[in-house]
Amino acid sequence: MSPLPKSGGKGASRIARMPRPYPLSSPAMACDTAFRVVARRCLLDLTANHAATCRGDPEALHQMRVALARLRTAISFFSPMVSDPQRMRIRRELKWLHTHLGTVRDLDVAIERIETTGKVRPQDCRSWKAKRAERHRRLAHAIRSPRYRHLIKDASDWVESGPWAIKKGTRSVARRAFPIAAYSADKLMRWQEKLVKKSRKLRDLGVKKRHRLRLLNKKCHYSTEFFADLFGNEGLLRQRAALKYLRRAQKALGELNDVAKGQSLAAALERDGIRVSLQFPGRKRQERLIHRAAAAYRKLAALKPLRV
Repeated sequence: MSPLPKSGGKGASRIARMPRPYPLSSPAMACDTAFRVVARRCLLDLTANHAATCRGDPEALHQMRVALARLRTAISFFSPMVSDPQRMRIRRELKWLHTHLGTVRDLDVAIERIETTGKVRPQDCRSWKAKRAERHRRLAHAIRSPRYRHLIKDASDWVESGPWAIKKGTRSVARRAFPIAAYSADKLMRWQEKLVKKSRKLRDLGVKKRHRLRLLNKKCHYSTEFFADLFGNEGLLRQRAALKYLRRAQKALGELNDVAKGQSLAAALERDGIRVSLQFPGRKRQERLIHRAAAAYRKLAALKPLRV
């Protein structure tokens, strides 16, 4: 059954809905069951916010974007067992939606910066908000389109009973039935080790490579949240510590990314004749953010390996 709720009417959501916890309680749960539990929740969080997003609620838009990022992370995390001909098409459609959400979210962040720290003329702020309204109309049209409805239905159907779920062969069947605690412990450690390795050159990374590091950090962050409660006391404490460091690094890298995107957006809008004097963190502030992220990664690297 598709999780697509009604997008209008008296009962429609009027405020942004925050993500709910992932009810993974059994370490012995099969991987295919765990994937469905996580993906269903991501789809529900995504669609729960689309009505408010269409009405222009910035927080609902943000929550939609987070839910979408979590869903894409879940598909990547379980890629060995959910690989089939439909997966690439689903991923392309999710990327299409992510692009629409991102263009408006970037403007929301920039406008917030303008209103809180920028030296701005009223007509310039109106120009930025007009640009935001234009891009929001495109987003609302996309969310109300048949393409979006097909995406949600197809993604839901694929999660529940896609070709991956009935693929024959000893390896495919074994992967789907493998206990989630053992699988996630191994995958989480490999992803976190990859993140730590890439972070060692953080101070030398350019904007694009630092952005890719931030995306990997997000994947580690979200996947650690999915499965944090599956392990015993020692494992739970270890995962909570990992989450703390991942969130700390993500916050620092996120602020740096906002600066880069804000500067790029300001330049693009200036070419359209929309001018505004935005204040961005100076070099010292950016260096402190890089130092903060690097320190978080050192602490993440020092944690004991995760064991089932």
